[in-house]
Amino acid sequence: MAARSNWKLLAEQIREFHPSCVAVTEESARREIAPYLNGGSLSGDPCDLVGEADVVLSGITGSAGLRPGLAALQAGKTLALANKESLVVAGPLMMEAARRTGAEIVPVDSEHNAVFQAMRSGRREEVRRVILTASGGPFLNREDLRDVTVEEALKHPTWNMGAKITIDSATMFNKALEIVEARWLFELDANQIEVVIHPQSIVHSIVEFKDGSMIAQLGVPDMRTPIQYALTHPERRTGLAKSLDLAKVGSLTFREPSVEKFPSLLLGRRAAEVGGTMGAVLNGANEAAVEMFLARKIPFLRIFEMVRGVMDRHRPVPSPTLEETIQADAWARAEAKCWTS
Repeated sequence: MAARSNWKLLAEQIREFHPSCVAVTEESARREIAPYLNGGSLSGDPCDLVGEADVVLSGITGSAGLRPGLAALQAGKTLALANKESLVVAGPLMMEAARRTGAEIVPVDSEHNAVFQAMRSGRREEVRRVILTASGGPFLNREDLRDVTVEEALKHPTWNMGAKITIDSATMFNKALEIVEARWLFELDANQIEVVIHPQSIVHSIVEFKDGSMIAQLGVPDMRTPIQYALTHPERRTGLAKSLDLAKVGSLTFREPSVEKFPSLLLGRRAAEVGGTMGAVLNGANEAAVEMFLARKIPFLRIFEMVRGVMDRHRPVPSPTLEETIQADAWARAEAKCWTS
């Protein structure tokens, strides 16, 4: 098991699950957790846990998940991937590592997990397009976003998530990142990936095949379902989520997202089309912008301006190494600081 700093919760988990290895990246938290190890080993690097695992579930937020995820693939492990940013930042490197070692990536994000399941209805070359669904976040029906507060942006109507992911939902940068993730994970062209607003969050994504058949994965919005599927794949086991009652749901609605209101979608498609280091720049600039917004240093709409501005100034490297990818990420974060005024 791995954590960054929440050693108290980790201590409870250690008592319940008795992990053989524990990694805590923050030094002060690592000192606190030491008395609770119960015979297990302790490390400061999550990559150290990969060797003993059968399935590695990467739930780290942001580009910090790249190294552990890549280490899992290089070791030939099944990677249950909740960290979309690692594919956004270094999709070609991740997929090449998986091909080289025979490792499998099973996505945990509800949208990509849905696509992963629906893809089993046909062959990759038979896919016409993939449709990623979006709840629309807290501002779906709000037109003026100039005075959005941090508190308002953190109120998601459907999901209970961490601050970074919740803000990404409010800006729809989560969908921008998911477009890039889907492009690499499913070997698609950028123009094969679409986003549709679906406020009920019942249809988690759809795959359309060449014959016009559309295969959708439906279920109540409960992350335990995709997490369990990723951990038990290729088996299905009895789940913990409630069964979906379609009669009670009544109707499912869909609508096209506004790229004028959420220009993040255009930026995600641009990163998917350009490839190279542009994904790392998109993600790095967005992470920096969200951090500044949460710290109340910039207004909500500045997030879009910052990411677009940083991407405009970037000269992408077409086939970057891991080092070049990391450098692009660092450059984007530094460049974003120029947009705070």
